[in-house]
Parts: sequence; structure tokens; C-alpha cells
Amino acid sequence: MDSVISHEVQIRYTRINRKNDSVVFTEYDYQVNDKTYFYPASTVKLLTAVLTLEKLNTIDTLTKNTRFYIEGDTLETTFANEIIKIFAVSDNASNNRLVEFLGQNEINDKLKSKGIDGVRISHRLSTANADEITTKPLVIYLNDSTTSTTSTIINTSAIPLGIKGVLKGKGFMEDGLLQKEPFDMSLKNHYSIAAQHNVLKRIVFPKQFNETEQFQISETQYEFLLRAMSNLPKDAGYDSEIYHDNYGKFFIYGDSKENIPDYIKIYNKIGFAYGTVTDCAYIVDSKNNVEFMVTATLLVNKNGIFNDNTYEFEEIGLPFLAQLGRELYNYELNNQ
Repeated sequence: MDSVISHEVQIRYTRINRKNDSVVFTEYDYQVNDKTYFYPASTVKLLTAVLTLEKLNTIDTLTKNTRFYIEGDTLETTFANEIIKIFAVSDNASNNRLVEFLGQNEINDKLKSKGIDGVRISHRLSTANADEITTKPLVIYLNDSTTSTTSTIINTSAIPLGIKGVLKGKGFMEDGLLQKEPFDMSLKNHYSIAAQHNVLKRIVFPKQFNETEQFQISETQYEFLLRAMSNLPKDAGYDSEIYHDNYGKFFIYGDSKENIPDYIKIYNKIGFAYGTVTDCAYIVDSKNNVEFMVTATLLVNKNGIFNDNTYEFEEIGLPFLAQLGRELYNYELNNQ
């Protein structure tokens, strides 16, 4: 508690009370401010996944199991496979392939139309063409012998975010040299705590929203998405010796290599980059009748230098989110 300002902590916690068919949310915020910036990292992949499913429903010839490849890419895949990899191991290339399908403008416009503010997607993740505004075509298999190529999409160039906190730290590394000035994040992706929470609510509790505010995906697609979100790496075929259960589950288990019990399901998306670590989760314990939502972020960059890969993820970031999750879980367990 003596350093929450330097760590830029933001937390939103939601208690969930069910009575008959109704669901009541009670929300608690700690330092949540849509106008104070933090880098969302891979949390934006949840947007890419759900909006891909929504877009597939507008094209008669496509389903989540349709095979495709990006023009110039060597990997042939399906939309479902890429979504599964996004949640199982937070695969950057999978996210970027789906961004080529959607385009940045469509992501931003769709969210705004559903009443979700505090979001701006401007770039892909960890790739040389991250800021390219023109998407690459997809080559789509209509059947085993026939393909179709999508048109490129020209998106709007990002303009600087006009919110607090986009200038970070006291320096950053660029091309191996230290630049002694704050790191400017004003052109990067923005995905506030409130926005993350609102997106997750629409996915887990769609019927609590007006139809215009919901994601337009089918019941089967919702089931697929929720299963992908709760998957552990081993569920998706990854080596559990390399990818432990906690690989994408920071709350409760982020600082532990222990297996997550079958009766606990965590539907979430994590992100960590540039010293910022974030998780947005719906946590359910079916054995003890516990359920709650929590979204939290903190900055762990003690030296104030960005892009130097010297961050305190293991020492501070993951232990903090894990303990926060345990505290909230125990509170729910003891206050039913």
C-alpha cells in the first residue's frame, strides 16, 4: 500500500448475486480511471477473438472451421485454431492473422456501436508491420480445391491519445541506445479497465444487455469462446512441462506451478509487456458456489526505463495479481 502510485494500480472487482433468473452486479473500484493510460498488451486479443466470430456470421461462406492463410504467410490454419491459441498461450501471430481479417477500424467501430468506450486498437502485436494501416489479404478455402481472396482493408491512421499517462518513465531503449526521455505510448493500443470489464460481462452474461449492446454470435459460438477462454495450455495440446496451468491465469495461480483444480474455471485474458501486467477474469468455483469478476493492472518497472526487458514481472507483478485473486476468492468463500 506504500507504493500503489508508482505501480499505477487499477482494480475493478464485481460481486455477482443470483436470484431466480436475475443477476445483480455490485462493483468496487480502486484507482480506476479511463483517462489514465496503461499499456493493455495481449488483453486486446479477447476483442480480436469475439469480433472475428461476429464477422464470420455476416459471411455465408465462412465458419470458424474454414481454412485460410494470410497472403505471404506459410501457415494454413482455421479461425477456430487461431482463437484457441490466443487463449491457450497468448499467441501474437494468431492475433495478428485475425486483425488482418478484421482491420483496426472495424474493431473500434463495432465496440463503439455496442456502447463500449475507452478502447482504441491501432496496431498488431510484436511484428515488424505492427503499425501498418493496410491489411493483408486472406486466401480462404471455400472447399478442397477452390479458394477466394479477401480484399485489403485500408484503416485510419492512429492519432495521439489525449489522456493522462501516455508518457511513461524517464527513458527507453531504441536500436540498442538509451533515449533519455519518457516513452511515448500515445499511438499505441488503449483498452481501459472499464472497457475490459464491460466486454467480459457481455461475453459471460449477454442477456444482461440490450441486443444492440451484445456481441452478435450464436449460442454455439459463445460456448466455443468460453471454452477457449477457460482452456489451460494442456487442454489445447501444449506441453504441460513447458506451459504450466498458470501460464495464462494470473489471478490466484500466477505465482504457482501447481495444477488448477477441475472445479475452478477462470475465463480470462492476460497481458504483459512494457512492464505492465494485466488480467481480466471471471472466476468460478463450482464446488463451493463462488463466482466473481476482477480486472486489474499494475506497472512493474522500477528503473523507469522501457524496452530494456528489465521488469519485475516474476518478483512483483505475478505475485501481486495472484494474491489479489486469492484474497478476493477467500472473501467470496467466506461471505456467501
